Amino acid sequence: MDDKALTAIALDLYALPFDEFMAARTAAAKAATGSGKELPAAVKALPKPSVAAWAVNMMAVHESAVLAQLADLGQRMRAAQSSLDARALRELARERRALLSDAVDTARSVAERHGRAISATIASDVERTLGALITDEGAAAAVQSGLLVQTLSADGVETVDLDGAVAVPGTAPAPRVAPPHTSSPPAAAAPTQEEQKERTTAERTARQPADQPRLRAVRETPRPASPSALEKAKTVLAGAKAAEEEAARLATERRDQLAETEEEVAGLTRETRELRERLKAAEERLDSARKWLSTAVAEAKQAARAAEKAQRSAVLAQERVLRLGNTRD
Repeated sequence: MDDKALTAIALDLYALPFDEFMAARTAAAKAATGSGKELPAAVKALPKPSVAAWAVNMMAVHESAVLAQLADLGQRMRAAQSSLDARALRELARERRALLSDAVDTARSVAERHGRAISATIASDVERTLGALITDEGAAAAVQSGLLVQTLSADGVETVDLDGAVAVPGTAPAPRVAPPHTSSPPAAAAPTQEEQKERTTAERTARQPADQPRLRAVRETPRPASPSALEKAKTVLAGAKAAEEEAARLATERRDQLAETEEEVAGLTRETRELRERLKAAEERLDSARKWLSTAVAEAKQAARAAEKAQRSAVLAQERVLRLGNTRD
């Protein structure tokens, strides 16, 4: 089977409005019948995405720059963690909160533009998926592919589980658009005396003859200083505080979502009760109308019979009058 053809068909299908997917998948499978049996069967097997996954796919198609910005943030966060940069981690955690909030708003907007509003619960699923994009490079590739069929989640420790998450298993489609990070790089700082010394040493090593023993080059290259135990502890503390702030923010959001959902449920309960009362009243009116209709039909039949009888009586009376008139003559 042509995996490229299947991926191309899938990209078109998962870029459609949510309610058009099933009919379009059937039409695509029918159109692929000329390519053998495997491709149409594979097209028919493409799963319909969840609403949250569909909203993320809409972002991959129509707002890819937002996803690219989140992926870039993830790279910078991993770099800060690798270098044990506590200050950068704190700043990036704040940036993560702001970018995720804006990205969820974008997901709401793009979903509405393409025919479907998303609830608070679905928006929460979208946020978890975008958070996984930031955390894990594999999740970033899956989200940016535009072929997501289910939402993702990350705990910050384990690798994000991508099993069954993408429509075409075994392929790694490139993101539709992968623009570079748009922010301007920071201005290069003047090299310190130690950095200048390292640079000079490196240049001198590069100019040494090829047959010179490499041991000398290794000895002349300064070894990077390992972070002290205090620095490591500070970095761990900064990460823990960032995680605490994030957990507190998520807890607040979940409380707000819970309150919003409870209010929505209460409103729907009231509406359902009112509709049931209206239905009961309508059924009672319908029952009365049917009884009245039955009575009216019976009365109409009785009136018709009476009218027919009166008509016959009138005819007989007229005939009698005519006979009596003829007798006198």
